[in-house]
Amino acid sequence: MGRYSRLREIRRMDPLHDCAEIVRLMTRYEFPWDYRQGIGVAFLRDYGVPRISVLLDRTQEFERNGQKRYDDTVLFGYEMAAEGFDSERARAAARHLNRIHDKYRIPNEDYLYVLATTVVGPKRWIDRFGWRPLCAQEAGALAEVGRRTAGLMGIEGAPGTYEGFEELLDSYEERMFAYDPANRRVATATFRVMAAWYPAPVRPLVARLSLALLDEPLLRALGFPAQPGWLRAAAVTLVRGRSHGVRLLPARPGWLPSRPRPRSYPFGYELDDLGPHWAQSRPLEPLPAERTERSEGPKRSEGPKRSEGPKRSERSERP
Repeated sequence: MGRYSRLREIRRMDPLHDCAEIVRLMTRYEFPWDYRQGIGVAFLRDYGVPRISVLLDRTQEFERNGQKRYDDTVLFGYEMAAEGFDSERARAAARHLNRIHDKYRIPNEDYLYVLATTVVGPKRWIDRFGWRPLCAQEAGALAEVGRRTAGLMGIEGAPGTYEGFEELLDSYEERMFAYDPANRRVATATFRVMAAWYPAPVRPLVARLSLALLDEPLLRALGFPAQPGWLRAAAVTLVRGRSHGVRLLPARPGWLPSRPRPRSYPFGYELDDLGPHWAQSRPLEPLPAERTERSEGPKRSEGPKRSEGPKRSERSERP
């Protein structure tokens, strides 16, 4: 398979109807490492908002279970997209995620912002550091996945385009970015998790290089100093050098997709394993769309029944 074969395939797709497949190709074949880095930056951007970081700091989830918290976030996204956003598997993941969040009073605009970071963060990282920039279909698919996730979770006002998500993110950060001690505590705990992925001797260097890749507004909000110019240049050169090497490699073969390998679940997981342990004792509520379906009642002619989704034993396998 040629290096740009999948790009040609993606360009023939419709980002509205084929969003799940496009994102699957992006995250498992074209940009698995870069996508994860973009999601990591999305995590950090959330902490630049005191209203968000104070809540996270109060739960102590990152300080006590930082790796699990990171893995759970990635796996929730995987569960909702694995069989399509209309599947029972996606709905089950959304119900469980809502069960966790419903314990807290979180404004809708904060939900929208966190969602926007997961749409904009990966694209900005890949456009800056990836072996090629994203095409219009890939950006549109990221936005459509964000819109459908909002629909599943009952988040109101989600944009319908990538440009809309980008504008939402930038305007929110302009209003809400500010330093708070909680910002730095949660960010430090997250850096500690990410640094642990590397051998101990290089962890301090990895932390410094990670800071050097962040923009100054985010660094100020997190309470970290701006890094020296030479270090920023070295970090950019290092990451772009990796991308130049990736561009010269053949495309990842179809039989070798990159899959989530959560460190917290070496023997697999079930949906109820995701999130804090107390979540299992909270009731599961119907999704907003399901409430609407119930209120409207059954239609006269119904199509084939919706698949029941994977059994618990199937879901417990490592994806």
